[in-house]
Amino acid sequence: MYRCMAACILLFLVISICTLISTILNWLRQPKEKEMESIPVVQQDPVIIEEERSAVAAPDILEDFLELNDYSRPGTELTKIKNIFVHYTANPNTSARQNRSYFAGLAETHERSASAHFIIGYDGEIIQCIPLDEQAYAVMTRNEDSISIECCYKDKDGSFTQETYDSLVHMLSWLIDKYDLSPKDILRHYDCGGKLCPIYYVENEDAWDKLLYDVASYQELASY
Repeated sequence: MYRCMAACILLFLVISICTLISTILNWLRQPKEKEMESIPVVQQDPVIIEEERSAVAAPDILEDFLELNDYSRPGTELTKIKNIFVHYTANPNTSARQNRSYFAGLAETHERSASAHFIIGYDGEIIQCIPLDEQAYAVMTRNEDSISIECCYKDKDGSFTQETYDSLVHMLSWLIDKYDLSPKDILRHYDCGGKLCPIYYVENEDAWDKLLYDVASYQELASY
């Protein structure tokens, strides 16, 4: 009996001591919790990640898209860009506006299928006829993966005016930067199919090499 009473007393003491210790620990923790609650939460401004900007600014472009039709703007999706093709209009002393009208008129005349994404006039103006996510009728076997630029001219040899040349260099620099290409990805229509287009740069290889060099130089300067 005495042993049973002693065990009960001992158990009571253990429970009392544990309760006391728990109370003391809770009391010690309370100031810290209150202190933490008193610390104001600092609202940080959201981090805004700017879109990667092209090193080469886009040239001045007048968007004047052709109406959808089967002969100059088929509306077919363009999902990849491997090359940029340079053409000449093969029609001297005609303006960018006149050549754009010719493309538009094919919807009525059904003469043939033809168009280009851009036309550069002999004063350097640029008209965009086809959106860059659609195919143009420019290089028969490569319409599905390329962008085409038509260039107006005045001289019989097919050479471009300085204004046309300058706009072309800017345009090509912007496009290869935009699509992560290089100057070697710029081709003449002649390079795919053998058509003598643009004729001046087919007959004058050095001039074509100079054009590609000027594009690379323009892009390099723009990156500084």
